[in-house]
Amino acid sequence: MATQSGRQNLGDQEPKPPFPPQHQQSPGLESDLDPRPRYRAEAYKAAGKLEGKAALITGGDSGIGRAVAVLFAREGADVAINYLPQEQTDADETRAAVEAEGRKCVLIPGDLTDAQFCRSLVDRAVGELGKLDILVSNAAHQNRKDTLAELTDEEMATTFETNVYACIRLARSSLEHMDRGGVILITSSETGILGSEKLPDYSATKGALNAFTKTLAMNVIDKGIRVNAVAPGPVWTPLNPSDAGADKDKVANFGKDSPMKRPAQPEELAPAYVFLASNADSSYITGTVLQVMGGETSGG
Repeated sequence: MATQSGRQNLGDQEPKPPFPPQHQQSPGLESDLDPRPRYRAEAYKAAGKLEGKAALITGGDSGIGRAVAVLFAREGADVAINYLPQEQTDADETRAAVEAEGRKCVLIPGDLTDAQFCRSLVDRAVGELGKLDILVSNAAHQNRKDTLAELTDEEMATTFETNVYACIRLARSSLEHMDRGGVILITSSETGILGSEKLPDYSATKGALNAFTKTLAMNVIDKGIRVNAVAPGPVWTPLNPSDAGADKDKVANFGKDSPMKRPAQPEELAPAYVFLASNADSSYITGTVLQVMGGETSGG
């Protein structure tokens, strides 16, 4: 008979749609989602893989970023998280969860579309944590559109500024502080590999991040710094329920069409980030886009 832990590892106990119909104004709060996303990863056993490391995680208040912050802390890292000021209550919960793991959590709110803030964010994280070993560029913006005609220049600029420009700026600033063994991790998406009919600008930014991952990895390999990306399938986070183009019924059935018939929970994504951040586990991996897509397969 399978143990409870075994069932959880297989994802059998994770919530499945339909969920209650719901929608939020962007950027959305994890505390208002029903069901609440799972991020504690109670079945995950730490092994000190990131002991003494310092990490900066954008979008660390909720969703994948929160789950990554918690598992990094469980593995021994101190973390700084960035988020928008409107997400302060979620950030407070993340800090409490990190501190419950016995590690330091620095909160740095601010808008990543501001180029100057990107630099000051890295500088402050280094100042607060004493160094920077790991950058997780995870924050993102998306809004669905039925046709390309609905994509305004302003919306396109916001999507690229948040998803691509910020990532490049953060990486550029972080490299000034990283020593050999440093790691840069980027949150991509299945949309950057497979495309998505109603997410033209978002999908394009994720494709750009995949190319940037490979390019930067080649550029810094001689410095002993690794660069990788994680491409999730659908994940139950505030990003989709706060998508202006997703109505309540779409949110209720989010992830239903995936091969596993459900979205991932953030706790199912976070171990991939630990793996790629750990030089003990992935020292020979750089320039890859790791697919965590719930059964979607692609050679991209």
